[in-house]
Amino acid sequence: MEQSGLNRRDFQRLSAAAVGGLLAGASLGNAALGADEKKVPKKDPKKNPMLGEPHICRGINMCKGLGASKDNACAGQGTCATAKEHLCHYKNECRGQGGCGAKPGENECKGKGECGVPLSSGAWKKARKRFEELMKKEGKEVGPAPPKKA
Repeated sequence: MEQSGLNRRDFQRLSAAAVGGLLAGASLGNAALGADEKKVPKKDPKKNPMLGEPHICRGINMCKGLGASKDNACAGQGTCATAKEHLCHYKNECRGQGGCGAKPGENECKGKGECGVPLSSGAWKKARKRFEELMKKEGKEVGPAPPKKA
């Protein structure tokens, strides 16, 4: 059997360098992802939960480029929800992501939504009307809502 020129100390140094490279790559990847997330207005706990991202349905996005397709021209023109889709009430992940009830999109915490996302037609009408009221109060323009997909 031939003996390798690699002793245990060399092996430890090479292993430590490899692990260091993995950690450096992972931290750079996280930094790149974090840069994209900074552009999205998060839900401010002092404001109505509907005024932030992610949003619950088409036409309820806060800014240009924040619809699911990222190609909407301005607030209120996103074509789809960016909140995680869920079919049943109490399955929403966060504040402002519940689908219907008296105030769709305005639930105060995780698991307190009434219905699923994306919204039903009736809940969407109620949510869009409330979104327009809130945006007007904030002094922000809202574009026309996109048509419902067939």
